[in-house]
Amino acid sequence: MSQDLFLALDQGTQSVRAMLFDLDGQLVAKSQQHIEPYFAAQPNWAEQEAGYFWENLSLACQGLWTAHPELKSRVVAVSLACQRATMLCLDADLQPLRPATIWLDSRRTEHYPNLPLWLKAGIKLAGQESIIHQFQSKAECNWLAADYRDVWAKTKHFVQLSGYLTLKLTDHLNDAVASQIGYIPFDYKRQQWAAPSDLKWRALTLKRHQLPPLVQAAEPLGTISRQAARDTGIPEGLTLYAAGADKACEVLGAGAITPDVGCLSYGTTATFNTGNSRYVEPLPFLPAYPAAVPHTYNSEIMVFRGYWMVNWFKREFAAQEVLQAKAQGIEPELLFDDLLRQSPPGAMGLMLQPFWSPGVKFPGPEAKGSIIGFGDVHTRAHLYRAIIEGIGYALRQGKDMLEKRNGRPITSLKVAGGGSQSNEVMQITANIFGMHAERPHTFETSGLGAAINAAVGAGYYKSHADAVAVMCHRGDVFKPEAGSVALYDQLYKQVYSKIYPQLQPLYRSIRQITGYPK
Repeated sequence: MSQDLFLALDQGTQSVRAMLFDLDGQLVAKSQQHIEPYFAAQPNWAEQEAGYFWENLSLACQGLWTAHPELKSRVVAVSLACQRATMLCLDADLQPLRPATIWLDSRRTEHYPNLPLWLKAGIKLAGQESIIHQFQSKAECNWLAADYRDVWAKTKHFVQLSGYLTLKLTDHLNDAVASQIGYIPFDYKRQQWAAPSDLKWRALTLKRHQLPPLVQAAEPLGTISRQAARDTGIPEGLTLYAAGADKACEVLGAGAITPDVGCLSYGTTATFNTGNSRYVEPLPFLPAYPAAVPHTYNSEIMVFRGYWMVNWFKREFAAQEVLQAKAQGIEPELLFDDLLRQSPPGAMGLMLQPFWSPGVKFPGPEAKGSIIGFGDVHTRAHLYRAIIEGIGYALRQGKDMLEKRNGRPITSLKVAGGGSQSNEVMQITANIFGMHAERPHTFETSGLGAAINAAVGAGYYKSHADAVAVMCHRGDVFKPEAGSVALYDQLYKQVYSKIYPQLQPLYRSIRQITGYPK
């Protein structure tokens, strides 16, 4: 048993990775295939061919076996973590009818099912008109039915990308409970498709028969089919165990399964999560998502564009580092730590609010980003630091919200995602939060969360808590520095926390005058 390995497949936004973990949670081998996140035929669209995902997942697996042929026979179980809220239309033969709609797609429609007057009155009385409008207008099924009527008429199955990849791996159309996040008729509290009486069915064009069977974390989704074995090299007949969305797996892989442990993720979307056995909405009327531990929840505060802002900075302001990195054969982000070292904590008064995309509840639909405090001393280095600090402030605000909602203080802080690889970012995080910031022992926390589900499902551990105790380890720990903590605390409380309330009326005016965001 000590030689047994778990294959974790992680279909992310920027790449797909095939990884082998052992019983101790150590990453034994890895193969990564970088992908184009999406193509955009028009502004604000984000799509990708379904076959492209399968092709690159297969290439990642084949690369793993090419580099480590001796390890294939040791694999005993498989699990999948997948980007969330990426949707596909399948026909009666389970073939894609059009490209997948990536979670970054921001199309909307005003042509959606009309709710009865009595229901509209109740929604208005509850003050939830804005949330329901957002739900109906942004739901992919609604704008697909309005703008692609022929396609929608042929859509027999409407599934997450995770469901499609499960189909390709097993020949069975099932999906993980913890992958169900998006504008879909899902009952987040009961972790099942909504009851027939649920408002969501009236608000959406979806029908129950279009949605796949759901399987709780660590339960079997099926076995690797003969064709999948040919395409990927994964041994035929191995069991594929349910895991969940990449964020859910990341929280599990970081060991954040109780509400006193906060999991901060510096990903394309930056998030702050706590795990909970109770259903605790992070904000009123916003759901707690299903965790990658069965029948538990993740309460999440999201900064939608999060570490996307680092890519924005790279594209718009870092041509010098891009050229230098290319010459050295490294990623440009590795050079950005120098920019942080060139600027002091607080960025000499430059403050950034990272709401580059509107939200639903907080920030609201009128939200825009802002940068204040510019002076003639400021350089690119200060701007980059302001981005990192702004994301940190927003996530600290998330921590404050979740502590109030959970009724428990967060005493431990785990930091995952791409940004956690930077020592400078980790130190800034420790200082902004005024807490020890702990990096898990492996950067591949999403893959580890998937591997934990494979290990529990295959019977190697009795529970997820047992698996976490053995497979999740402490990595580097960054201690808060007293002087910087005091500075950040003042800036957070006296400046950052007041930016959005002060600018919200102006954002509304901008929206009314320019029509953006729509």
